[in-house]
Amino acid sequence: MISTSDLHKGVAIELDGDLWQILDYHHIKIGRGSAQVRIKLRNIKRGGTVEKTFQAGEKFVRARMDHRQIQFMYQDGNDYHFMETESYEQFSLMAEKLEGVTEYLKDGLLLDRTTYEGETIGVELPVTVDLKVVETEPGFAGDTQSGARKPAKLETGLIIQVPIFVNEGDTLRVDTRTGEYQTRL
Repeated sequence: MISTSDLHKGVAIELDGDLWQILDYHHIKIGRGSAQVRIKLRNIKRGGTVEKTFQAGEKFVRARMDHRQIQFMYQDGNDYHFMETESYEQFSLMAEKLEGVTEYLKDGLLLDRTTYEGETIGVELPVTVDLKVVETEPGFAGDTQSGARKPAKLETGLIIQVPIFVNEGDTLRVDTRTGEYQTRL
């Protein structure tokens, strides 16, 4: 069990028979009444978000999630195939379960698999991924405008804004949280 005083962003709890992740948390003290806690929750399985208010001190069942390292192997249509690095067990997930992840997946990429009671809830990307530029406009000598950017298509199909000195064939480090260019390797 976990109390409202122990809650923080990212914690998963069981509530009303569903699995929820805490997105935001506010402690509210009303003049004469007891303190309350307003929590913004995201349904882990269905993806919807709600805001609920609870009395301070209320207890919740903390969801026990398992995290294991996996490796992306290949894509076959709408299915993405992975392998657990410890047991070599192979499994596949449909694109709907990988929302926001597929544009960073390349063969051999290591990720974390999150499971709850044996069911895969999702996968977590590393903070950065190195991807090769397959298509972009050439940068020209004399283009010295500070902060000038141009679009570049990466090997996974992701299109990001990059500095003008980046060329086709360059390998870039991309931040998976924001989808932004970090550096050229």
